[in-house]
Amino acid sequence: MSLTKNPNVLKWVDEVVALTKPDQVVWIDGSKEQLEALKKEAISTGEMQELNQEKLPGCLYHRTLPNDVARVEDRTFICSKRKEDAGPTNNWCDPQEMYAKLTPMYDGVMKGRTMYVIPYSMGPIGSPLAKVGVEVTDSIYVVLNMDIMTRMGKQAFENLGDTSNDFVRCLHSKADVDPEKRYIVQFPEDNAIWSINSAYGGNVLLGKKCFALRIASYQGKNEGWMAEHMLILGVKKPDGEVKYITAAFPSACGKTNLAMLIPPEGYKKDGYEVFTVGDDIAWMKQGEDGRLYAINPENGFFGVAPGTNAKSNYNALASTMKNTIFTNVAINDDDNTVWWEGLDKNPPENATEWKGAKVNGKEYTAEGNKLAHPNSRFTAPAINCPCISPEFNNPEGVPISAIIFGGRRASTTPLVYQSFDWTHGTYIGSAVSSETTAAATGAVGVLRHDPMAMKPFIGYNVGDYWAHWLAMGEKLGDKAPKIFNVNWFKQDENGNFIWPGFGDNMRVLDWIIKRCEGTIEADETAIGYLPKKGDINVEGIEDEVTPEIMDKLLAVDKDLWIKEIAEMRRYYKEDIADKGGNVPAALEAQLDALEARLNK
Repeated sequence: MSLTKNPNVLKWVDEVVALTKPDQVVWIDGSKEQLEALKKEAISTGEMQELNQEKLPGCLYHRTLPNDVARVEDRTFICSKRKEDAGPTNNWCDPQEMYAKLTPMYDGVMKGRTMYVIPYSMGPIGSPLAKVGVEVTDSIYVVLNMDIMTRMGKQAFENLGDTSNDFVRCLHSKADVDPEKRYIVQFPEDNAIWSINSAYGGNVLLGKKCFALRIASYQGKNEGWMAEHMLILGVKKPDGEVKYITAAFPSACGKTNLAMLIPPEGYKKDGYEVFTVGDDIAWMKQGEDGRLYAINPENGFFGVAPGTNAKSNYNALASTMKNTIFTNVAINDDDNTVWWEGLDKNPPENATEWKGAKVNGKEYTAEGNKLAHPNSRFTAPAINCPCISPEFNNPEGVPISAIIFGGRRASTTPLVYQSFDWTHGTYIGSAVSSETTAAATGAVGVLRHDPMAMKPFIGYNVGDYWAHWLAMGEKLGDKAPKIFNVNWFKQDENGNFIWPGFGDNMRVLDWIIKRCEGTIEADETAIGYLPKKGDINVEGIEDEVTPEIMDKLLAVDKDLWIKEIAEMRRYYKEDIADKGGNVPAALEAQLDALEARLNK
């Protein structure tokens, strides 16, 4: 029983049915009854496990195969007709060649299985910024996760209507979960995504990175808007006015923590509040008043569990307390609840580790083993978040005052600085990079470039993406958000972090907002505008952040910056231009201007 009269949708679903040959087809209408029945079925087959319903009401557990625990960038492709349209940051394949390779894999892949047809909206129903996708899958896990992560079901077709062809065609089958035949493929010119042989969220919830960033970034370039790997937060000031900020950070740089920040005591007393609009993705479009407006296209959080606790991120933990799906964490067998490294210091004695073995958790972790997979996840409804924004479902989005970039840098980059203008800010975004920590690779302190924190997610040529940023700046003119760079990770000579971070990052947001309002001056330096002495509020942390430490936090070391320029010249040439990326002349000119200012 289909949920739409749209002939484009019906024709595509018929084609997929003919190809994959499922035993039955179920259209997902999003009703409570249907979802409850699917949960029961998944529990009865062992695909999902029900957790303690008193302590974790509505929560379920899922375990993926050990060969299927993360996004697979080497198996992820952008298939555009011309190789140069995919650019140097993507794996490319000719679309006809890829279709020819994958079609036989999907042939009859759903025999003996049910095909679920999932209509979903990225963004609030009725929003002019929202987009529709239809995912077909043979996994109940996907259906239940998509229910949390998107506006799923019959309502999604309201945005599409009966004739539009503007929907993303998402085809997924877990097939045999064979890593050798695993493919996550975007066809931007066909508005299509094909995923096969994975059952892990990041590869199969096709509304997430695949649609909301890779396909949407391409759509945004063509339609004049932006799809960015950015959190969205609102800061409510004592006078009741709310200022909205987006921010992009590479992984392990505190993105979710900033999105759900709890202000320090002094700020709370003064009446400051922080609201979360989104923790991961922002779609931004120019509004009728000329300003840039953002929506969070998602409806939930697909968060990394390890390290999440009441101290590091109270709001994220609180979001997982009901109607959440946990994947690859450990189970505390004493009370059928969940546990992961960093939740607390007491691993359960009677535990089931993430691969399914019964262990004594205390002994197991003491030997250096991990009870939960390091990339284990929670899929939690955004509505659960204690600080979710009252504007979360506003179809018009929220007006953005500031855009922040950041990375993990031990020395070069100061705590915060502001770009001179949008073009300079675009340069700063293109230069986003992080030094590797021990967790990532053997080598520590190696610089990894991650422009705009979008490197794995730009659905087309990175040079054209930068050019699109520049074009958006021209379109927005003097209504464009101000652009800033932050670095919470500056270290002293002994390798200790010198900024307290977490809730105290509010102090930097405070300065950023005042700069947007034009209520404080700044020092003009070679790299941008820096806070004047005493303009970052350190009330309550004076012992930790002394005037000497603040000087270190805001220092601009000319020699380090000259090295930075040399590295950026190498990066633009060797990693981008020499590999088919056309670096906009305006960004090369920014490098020259930065060098001239430093040498003056």
